[in-house]
This record gives sequence, structure tokens and C-alpha cells, in this order.
Amino acid sequence: MRQPSLSRRSFLRTSAAAAMVAGTGFHSLASAAESKSPNELLDIACIGVANRAAENVRGVSGQNLVAMCDIDDNYLNQALKQYADKKSNRYNDFRVLLDKEKSIDAVVVSTPDHTHAPASMWAMQLGKHCYCEKPLTHTVHEAREMTNYAVKHKLATQMGTQIHAGDNYRRVVEAIQAGAVGDVTHVDVWVGKGWGGGTIPTDPPPVPKNVHWDLWLGPAAERAYSPVYMPAQWRRWWDFGGGTLGDMGCHYIDLVFWALKLKYPTKIGAEGPSPDPNTAPLGLTVNYTFPKTDVAPAVTMRWRDGDHCPREINGQAVPGSGVVFHGTKGMMIATYGDFKLLPEDKFTDWKAPEQTIPRSIGHYEEWIKACKEGTPTTCSFDYSGPLTETVLLGNVAFRTGGPIEWDAKSLKVTNNDSANQYIERKYREGWRI
Repeated sequence: MRQPSLSRRSFLRTSAAAAMVAGTGFHSLASAAESKSPNELLDIACIGVANRAAENVRGVSGQNLVAMCDIDDNYLNQALKQYADKKSNRYNDFRVLLDKEKSIDAVVVSTPDHTHAPASMWAMQLGKHCYCEKPLTHTVHEAREMTNYAVKHKLATQMGTQIHAGDNYRRVVEAIQAGAVGDVTHVDVWVGKGWGGGTIPTDPPPVPKNVHWDLWLGPAAERAYSPVYMPAQWRRWWDFGGGTLGDMGCHYIDLVFWALKLKYPTKIGAEGPSPDPNTAPLGLTVNYTFPKTDVAPAVTMRWRDGDHCPREINGQAVPGSGVVFHGTKGMMIATYGDFKLLPEDKFTDWKAPEQTIPRSIGHYEEWIKACKEGTPTTCSFDYSGPLTETVLLGNVAFRTGGPIEWDAKSLKVTNNDSANQYIERKYREGWRI
């Protein structure tokens, strides 16, 4: 049975919280600090509870989990049983959850990419703090909208790039910014995954009784259910995900953004197979150009994934996924867990700079603390929004079939108007942010 459509306008109108949206009652970081002491527990709603989402639920499980939402009843039942002591209210439709759970302080959004923005934006419009999985959004336009809204209304936000809280990334950032390899002029980033390929099923089976397929589609165009999309294969499909770049770009390019203080690229080109209108490629190369920052000159960055991944760079064997910073004094190979300066004989006497970036209290803990006390997070939407835009622009360049020139201020591709169709998207009735 199809779920009834609920438009954004009627959602806000029927919610008592609409008065907050129409007036000045947004939960700012300051008001959060006034209403919650460090020892009080947050009232959190979890939108998405299984697979990747299960880890996010666990990460905030020390708080009050007042509501859980998932389109799969089996997943929802399992999560409610696991956290039975929380006595969480159950929902299949996050719009209904947001309408009814008026007293929640915050939401954790762990849905597929195409519903990140509707769930997160509607929650923020009701004054709720927001933790959202990576990539922050499905489109560039959504990323900018969510970034601007969170900053304007002083909401505590965090994108789910959990590796950002690791010690190794901090040591890499300190070393690069201290000039370990000199001025960085080029960076290689690669990930040995291949989320791509596939054809639309022609003989779809019935929708399982436990799956609310219409709610899973959310803002995406209607199509028949098939198990080829769930639980993770949706990443291959443009209507739902962004391929390998969309999946992993925010994790690995994050290190480059942090170390070089990057924000928006000015030019993006992509190489790969002929673009498919439905699915991402099995391998992709994207070349980005960034303007200079206060810690780096103008820099180029090359992303490669799937069957485009390198086995060596500059004659040096490299791991399956990683980052190489190319500087005027040498290069650094970095992964999630370690880094190496090359050529090794040149850096035998190298000493790491003083540690200036403090140890993280934990990725989830940062956000929880921010919700309660107004403290900053390291992956707030004003940082992770531009990072997400950069990642998604790589897919725009690929689907356009040629280099694009990007005007970040106007949010437009200036050299190829046809590329702008991929900056925004059409929403199914009842799902527009």
C-alpha cells in the first residue's frame, strides 16, 4: 500500500513547531547551551537504523533515543529490540516523525544519499540540531542550502566523516602545514572501490511486506522495486547515490581540504567511460583546480577510483587507497592510519612538528557536546558543505562530458549551461526541501 504524500508546506502547517519556523524560536547553539546542561541527556531521533546507520545509532546511544525511523520493518524491529530500554517510538516516515516528535533536540540522519537533504533540512527548519552521514547531500544545491541554513540559525551540525576524528589525520595536517614537503602544488587521491554499472531491472519482483518502497524512493522519481537497489547497491544509481566518488570522496578528500584549507574548486574535468544516464562508472578520474589559500599556492588535485586506481605514483608503490601530497621538497603518502615522507633518505632526520591539534573527544561526542554547550564541531556543515560540493562537482563534470568552470558564488557552471541541470534536481511531490 502506498503511503500518503505529505508536502513540505502541509507538514509545516500541521506541526505545532511551525510557529517556531515562522517566528524567531530556532534552537541556536546558545539556546541549546541554556536548555541542556552537560549532564542532561539529549532527546534524539534516529532516521535510518541499519547497516551504516546502526553504527550511528550506537554512537549516540548514550542519549535518549526517543524515536527511530526506517522504511524496513525488519531493520526497525531489530533496532528497537536492541535498544528496548530506550522505549523509542517507531516510525516508517520521517516526515510523520518530525511532525509528532515536537520535543526532540536533534536528529541523526543515516538514509541513502537522495533523502539526506529532505530529512536534515526539514529537521533543521524545526530548530533541531543535525548529524548527517556523508556525503552531506545528493546535489550541490542541497549542500549549499543546508550549509547556509545551519550557519544562519546557529545549529550544531556534524557530517559523518568519522575518520576526521582520528589522530593520524591530525598529524598529517600538522606536518603539511608546517612545510614538511614544502609548498604543495598537486595532490593525488584514490580509492580502490568501484560502485558503478548495472541496468534497470525489466522483471521486478513484488515489494517485500517489510519494505515501504514508496518511502524509500522519497524525492526520487517513481520506479519499480528491485533488490538490486538495496541495501547498499543504490550507490551505483544516479537517482540515489554518486558512485565511488560520492561514497568515499568526503573521507579521503577531507584530508586534503583540512591540510590545505581548501574550499571551492574553480575548474573540474573528468575522464572515464561514456556516461550512462542511470549509473555511475566502474572507474573515474577527476581533475580539480583550486585557488591559493593562506597555507598553499594554487593546487591541482586528481581523484581516481575503481579501475582507474594507480598501483604506483612517481615510481613509488602505493596502497589500495590513499593520498599523496606533492610538494617542492618531497612528497607524503597518507592513509587512514599512517603516513610516510619520500624520498626516505631525504627525511631520515625529519622531526614531527609540535602537536597543535588536540585529540578528538570522539566524532559523535563532539556533536553531542555542541548540541548541549554550543561548542564547535570539526565537521560542521560550514566545513563539510563545501567539501561535499567539491565531491559532487566531480560527478557533474563526468556526466557533462567535458571540463567545467565553476562560479561558487553564483552556484553555476559558467562554460557549459547544460551542466547546470546536475546542480539541482527535481523532487517528487511531497519531498521538496
